[in-house]
Amino acid sequence: MEAVQVFPTALCDRLVRAGAIAVLVIDNVDHAVRTAQALWQGGVEIAEVTMRTAAATESLALISKELPEMLPVAGTVLSPLQVDLAIDAGAAMAVAPGFQRETVLHAQQGGLPFAPGVLTPTEIEAAIALGCRTLKFFPAATAGGLPLLKSVSAPYHHLDLNFLPTGSISEEAMGDYLAFPATMAVGGSWIAPRSLIQSEDWQEITRRAQRARKIVDAIRQKG
Repeated sequence: MEAVQVFPTALCDRLVRAGAIAVLVIDNVDHAVRTAQALWQGGVEIAEVTMRTAAATESLALISKELPEMLPVAGTVLSPLQVDLAIDAGAAMAVAPGFQRETVLHAQQGGLPFAPGVLTPTEIEAAIALGCRTLKFFPAATAGGLPLLKSVSAPYHHLDLNFLPTGSISEEAMGDYLAFPATMAVGGSWIAPRSLIQSEDWQEITRRAQRARKIVDAIRQKG
């Protein structure tokens, strides 16, 4: 019998309240805490550190240690080894752009809430077969956007799946995704793009985080 991946209720509630996930590419570990602080000051409390750079693991660990109020997420987790690195760095959860059975199972065995990436009904059903109910929808915007998410998720409505749409989602489109009931939170690289982190423009990152927070609050208040 396969392990069942269940996100803790408290984690699910926090994802819904937060609404926005800042997707980060950090090249310099010295930027990690300052980036997270800028996000927090603007009202964004989830930092997804993508495991794409040499500085990623240490950056995630620093954010987890120095800013315990933030929710540290490991992104672009592509292997069981990276699952272990994410756990050691203090990640509260992890996400991947695609679906790899071995990686999902390893995360389950290690107790790390893991949202594999899906785009098609086949991938959704593969994730469901492993007990996954929280899924990353990627690449959202370029693959068909919200209409595609609504279409592919419709047959599984009775399973109460939750989605984390990510991938080229603009500030303007963020609210539409959040208004869809199956969306738990939206990932966006526009909040703290790599260029702003590299140039240490913390004020602009805070301003963008504030705009993201306003979008989330507007949608959640309607709900």
